[in-house]
Order: sequence, then C-alpha cells, then structure tokens
Amino acid sequence: MEHPLIDLSHIWKSYDGDLILDDLSLSVKENSFVTLLGPSGCGKTTTLRIIGGFEKPDKGQVIFDGEDITNTPPNKRQLNTVFQKYALFTHMNIFENVAFGLRISKVPEAELRERVEEALALVNLAGYGKRSVNSLSGGQQQRVAIARAIVNRPQVLLLDEPLGALDLKLRKDMQIELKRIQQQVGITFVYVTHDQEEALTMSDTVVVMNEGRIQQIGTPQDIYNEPKNAFVADFIGESNIIDGIMHEDRVVGMYGKKFPCLDGGFQPNEPVDVVIRPEDIDIVPVEQGQLTGTVTEVTFKGMHYDIIVDFKGFKWLIQTTDFSPVGARIGVKIDPDGFHIMKKSRYSGMFGDYSSYSSEYDELNEGPEEGIEDEE
Repeated sequence: MEHPLIDLSHIWKSYDGDLILDDLSLSVKENSFVTLLGPSGCGKTTTLRIIGGFEKPDKGQVIFDGEDITNTPPNKRQLNTVFQKYALFTHMNIFENVAFGLRISKVPEAELRERVEEALALVNLAGYGKRSVNSLSGGQQQRVAIARAIVNRPQVLLLDEPLGALDLKLRKDMQIELKRIQQQVGITFVYVTHDQEEALTMSDTVVVMNEGRIQQIGTPQDIYNEPKNAFVADFIGESNIIDGIMHEDRVVGMYGKKFPCLDGGFQPNEPVDVVIRPEDIDIVPVEQGQLTGTVTEVTFKGMHYDIIVDFKGFKWLIQTTDFSPVGARIGVKIDPDGFHIMKKSRYSGMFGDYSSYSSEYDELNEGPEEGIEDEE
C-alpha cells in the first residue's frame, strides 16, 4: 500500500499553557494541493511550521516519505516555504534572488542559469532577470518568491497565506496561477489560508480546522455540499442552519412540516441540523411555496440579489437573480438535493449566518406559520 508523502501522527502543541494543536493527525498525498483552512488561531499556521521544522511538537511524529523527521532541522528537509512577506533581497536583481539557494548549494553556473530561467518562465517572468525587486508590483514580487522556492526542486512547497498582501483582483489571478504552477511542476503544495474562496478554487483537498482540531477533510465539493457540522457549514460559504428532525431516510422535518431530501442513515426521529445554502432556495408564488414569508431586505450584488426573508421572526438568506421588493409576500421552494443534513455536534446552536439559533427563534414555535402545515 502506498504511504503518504507527509504523515502527521497525534500532534500536540501548546504555547504558554494554551493548547494550539489537539491530537492532530493528517496525511498528505504526493503531488496534491492541500489547503489548511480555518479562522485565526485555529492552528493552521502552527501545523505548517511543524511540517517545515520551524516548530517542534510537544508530542507526536512528523513522517516524511516514510522517515521520521520530527527533530530534523528545516534546512535538512526536502521542502521550501513561501510566506506572506516575500523576504526578497532588494540589493539583488530578480535573477540573483531566484538563484540564491542554488548558489549556496554550489550548483554549477550553467545548470544554475538554466534552472533560474526555467523557474522565471514558469511564473511568467521570463526576461525579468535583470530588473530590480523594487520595480515589480506586489503580484510580480510574489511570483519571484515562488520561483525562488521551486527552483530548488523541493518535494513539498509550504505556502503561508502568500496572497494575503495582494489586492482582490491580483489575488484571484494568482489563485489560478498557483494551481497551474502546481500542476505543471508536480510538487506537493500545502497551503494555509483563512479565505474560503482561495481554498475552494485551488485545492484538491481542503482541511477545515478549528480550535486545534480537524473538523473535516474532503474535496472542495464535499466540504461545501456535505459539511459535517455547523462550524464547517458556516465557515464555508453562507448558510441557513435550522433545527430539524430526521423522521426517516430521505424525510426531514422543519417548522412542523415534512420535506423530501436525499440523506439517510440517521435514527428515526433523530434531532439534526439542516443546512440550506442561499442559492438552493427558489422563490415561487405564495400558493406554490413549501414555506411563505415576507421580504425584509434586498441587496444588489451584481450577479445576484441577497434577499432576507422573514418567517415570523426567523430570517433566511436567499441568493437569486429574481428581484423581489421589500415587503413582498413570497413562497419558497427547496428541491430534495438542496437539504444537507448534519448530525448534532458541539457546534450546534453556535453557527449560521441565518439560523434557527437567533434570539427570535422562540417566536416560531408560538403558532404555525401561514403556509406551513403541521406534520401528520
């Protein structure tokens, strides 16, 4: 059986008595693009620094290509790191910045020149070798930092929020560039970010972290469409998170009404968290709605409208290309594949942009909403 390139086994790390990593285990396959995603303080950067050898775990092992490198210094590991601050040498031109590591390793001049030119071409900076660092834009400087890292031909490239200092358009452009570079050179990328869009755009695998623990590992599609708990659902995109009852396989109950869904494997009448993404809700005439409510807020977003709908005190977010004015009475319809059912967790009741956990939720239970039928 093929072993992973990187294997973190039961990693614990504390600073000044604060637990940062709580028995974390993670495997990274060769040639993959893995993103560690989570809010500030979740432990993602500490995890990256432990892989890079800049920090040592209090307990646990770091295995690289089958060998224990837990105590191996950074310069002896087959990896390079790109930080948010590019750390380029302003007294050197672009060529010499990229060549720096090769000169330290005493690579022959002819090979050095060939590798530097190859790395600059890869990041679309061919012909820039004689320019100064200060003559480049932020995005170009980031490309130089990446070229300097990959010219050493590491097995793994560690990237710690490398796009954080760029403006929005440059950041989006560089997301595409980084994915292209990773696929072209075939190096394993381990990327740290708090930006959900970056993670979903670039990654083969997303590792969602919070409070020093891994909450979910999966493809971007899995993470978005099938979140494991309320934290993941809330952190990845916008969510309506509602208390529900899983009556039986493929039948979920909310607000005293039953809805067909695609999920199964729960106990009969098990309490669950129901995630409904704003884009999965259709606005229909009141008489056709599974639920009915009143529009309280409309925001034009360019490609769509963000519409807040009030169901007797409980607010839902709907994203739609159809305009509905404030005060309009509307119906909503959700197809079976629009319901994502999660088991209750320690995060239940804590998360959701628009959720049943608002202070207004109790009002919903005072009486049936117009257009909602009681469960039989």
